[in-house]
Amino acid sequence: MRMVELIEKKRDGKALSTEEVTFFIDGYASGALPDYQAAAFLMAVMWRGMSDRETRDMTLAMARSGEMLDLSDVAAFVVDKHSTGGVGDKVSLVVAPLVAAAGLPVGKMSGRGLGFSGGTLDKLESIPGFRTDLSVAEFKAQLQDIGIVLTGQSANLAPADGKLYALRDVTGTVPSLPLIVGSIMSKKIAAGADAIVLDVKVGTGAFMRNLDDARALAEGMVRIGEEVGRKVTAQISDMNQPLGWAVGNSIEVQEAIETLHGGGPEDFRKHCEVIAGEMLHLSGHAASLDMGIALAQETIASGAAWEKFRQLIAAQGGDVAFVDAPDRLPTARLVEVVRAPRAGYLAGTEADAIGMTVVGLGGGREKKGAPIDHAVGLRMHVKVGDRVEADQPLFTLYANDAARRDEAITRGLDALHFSEHPVDPLPLFYERIVSGT
Repeated sequence: MRMVELIEKKRDGKALSTEEVTFFIDGYASGALPDYQAAAFLMAVMWRGMSDRETRDMTLAMARSGEMLDLSDVAAFVVDKHSTGGVGDKVSLVVAPLVAAAGLPVGKMSGRGLGFSGGTLDKLESIPGFRTDLSVAEFKAQLQDIGIVLTGQSANLAPADGKLYALRDVTGTVPSLPLIVGSIMSKKIAAGADAIVLDVKVGTGAFMRNLDDARALAEGMVRIGEEVGRKVTAQISDMNQPLGWAVGNSIEVQEAIETLHGGGPEDFRKHCEVIAGEMLHLSGHAASLDMGIALAQETIASGAAWEKFRQLIAAQGGDVAFVDAPDRLPTARLVEVVRAPRAGYLAGTEADAIGMTVVGLGGGREKKGAPIDHAVGLRMHVKVGDRVEADQPLFTLYANDAARRDEAITRGLDALHFSEHPVDPLPLFYERIVSGT
């Protein structure tokens, strides 16, 4: 079998056999296939897509490219969650300790930023000393000991996806539906969770721009999870504006800490309550989604979620003093408040452009393996539907380079659209998709 023939076949819109899909995944994982052929194949998939069968074959081949984790010896039931990526999405930082504090073990392997979407690991690495490279043995030991792990993808788990994940980020192939399904579900299947809650984003700051595509993605992931014996629920949530106020690594950690203390932006707090409620309901810890949400609210109010977050940070080597006093986290040298040039209503945002504004400041990767500036970012002050007066603060920029700051001001303003007439606020969620539907 020759890789160039598989590239040509997919380029021409033909379906690959199970053996051909497995040949590509195994070959790239082992290093037998070079980046340039893998990149060509990814672009062919981006343009031509994959059938449900091809997508399932790819997902299972990636899951089986490494160790398949069995957590039954350390916890009776483990739940995980995954977001398809968004701007200002720091949900895992709140939901994981919240759910674990409610008595449900959370074993989560997170990713780094992709395109305009920030990564949970990049945010956590704002905290000095925090380790994101736990081994499988360390993962299982910590899960058994404190009921929560939030780390990077182990090199032994779905290694094919680990390599493809980094390559997609720099080849313009992030938004491909089958590649997203395969990437997410291969990790979840390999990581051994019994139940998975999927937060599928839709809008200008998501890889799925319309509800039909988001629904197709959610249904595809739920279907694959069902086929391999996992309990899976998906929530389709809005990403037509940043979630919460903060976009950027250390300032998103600060916002998550505020939320764990019972504060934080209302939209972000409510979003976390719903996702946590789904996890508690799916696992049987709550009889309904509403009861799961109520339990999540109680767990934050009691302070238990915050204490579990501190426990997580300490267990993975992080300096807890920096979360106890979050103003000690990395701080940008240049702070600029950008004001409204006119009065009106905020009618919409290009959330992806806001995400790329932060990438341009150094808060994301523009090439594979590039370093991250954890201090830079953008903090919004208005939401879609808000009335804005002339000279009112729209957003605050945190930068370490004057030229990048000036460019970010222009890009940030261009990403906001105004109307003279009142505009309805955006919903948090659109649809809920459960196994068997």
